[in-house]
Amino acid sequence: MAFFIQGLMLGFAYVAPIGVQNMFVINTAMTQRRRRVYATAFIVMFFDITLAVACFFGVGAIMKASLWLELIVLGVGSIIVILMGISLVRAHDTMDTSTKVDIPILKVIAQACVVTWFNPQALIDGSMMLGAFRASLPGAKGTLFIIGVSIASMCWWLGLSTVVSLLSTKITDKMLRVVNVVCGIIIMFYGCKLAWSFIELAMKMFG
Repeated sequence: MAFFIQGLMLGFAYVAPIGVQNMFVINTAMTQRRRRVYATAFIVMFFDITLAVACFFGVGAIMKASLWLELIVLGVGSIIVILMGISLVRAHDTMDTSTKVDIPILKVIAQACVVTWFNPQALIDGSMMLGAFRASLPGAKGTLFIIGVSIASMCWWLGLSTVVSLLSTKITDKMLRVVNVVCGIIIMFYGCKLAWSFIELAMKMFG
């Protein structure tokens, strides 16, 4: 259960910071009917979870085949994760409602796919972060962890859509700033955990 909770917390911290996906869902929730809002949330959720699972099991499996690769990814991954956390703490996002969301559902699917699966930064961040955790959480521990990440994604997209559609007039830039700071701190904490796993593996290999 502890590894499930870890995955849940990291999942929220990873998906919650305001970005392209979040702003598209927020804008949809603020301007569209409830049916379109939830359809958009499920589409974004699908691509988000499939990318997370692919990064976790794909990159993680490759890493397990080589201790050297595992060491490199743990080291680089910990640095990237910590830097991600720092950038979130320093970020100053705003409620930009200029994004066009009144588009056909097939275009929503295409945009969600491109933003997620064809975004080099998302692929690199996801691979390094989740792949590194896969290396440090073998077997059933890893399975519980990625289940937690996936459930966090589901809860976030559905919850975000619901809250924004109900409270659209009360959401402020200050609230988004708080979300980024909290998520940044959580991500930095997990980055430090990855760094410790890197140190332990290095000591095992060279000790």
